[in-house]
Amino acid sequence: MLRALLRDWPLLRQLRDGGDGTGPEAMSPRTRELRMKTDGAQVARSVCPYCAVGCGQLVYVKDGAVSQIEGDPASPISRGRLCPKGSASKQLVTSPSRVTTVRYRRPHGTEWEDLELDTAMDMIADRVVRTRKEYWQWEDEEGRRTRRTLGIASLGGATLDNEENYLMKKLYTAMGAIQIENQARI
Repeated sequence: MLRALLRDWPLLRQLRDGGDGTGPEAMSPRTRELRMKTDGAQVARSVCPYCAVGCGQLVYVKDGAVSQIEGDPASPISRGRLCPKGSASKQLVTSPSRVTTVRYRRPHGTEWEDLELDTAMDMIADRVVRTRKEYWQWEDEEGRRTRRTLGIASLGGATLDNEENYLMKKLYTAMGAIQIENQARI
């Protein structure tokens, strides 16, 4: 046992093998077996979802699950760097406390209930169609053609980037809404 301890002790290995203490002579057998989280993973380029800066991310996926998220060195925006929120963005998809349902409180209700995302999306679509139909104006009081609805309005968030605000503007305009703004301009 003493012989094995002396043989495996990193300091003695360093002296015997002539290393500088940063190579294999400093590794334990367990350390030699360790592999990076990204080994064998597929990588996808993405953009951090937290703010409108648009920092590039490399998302590593292994066995169908996100194994690591890092800054993308090829990104001209962030050049491989991420802020603390961006560095912790893996938790958005892997946290056991991640909310996977929609919280909903019915009109005049006092309790919240969980809905599946598909159910909530269907409810939203139904309400948009109903509101558009109910408040649709073909023309104004003077007979001028308007083809609009005043029943739908949008105020985009400040964390949306220009592209997202542009797409929202296009969506709401196509639905006939005219009251469209985003916080980036307020």
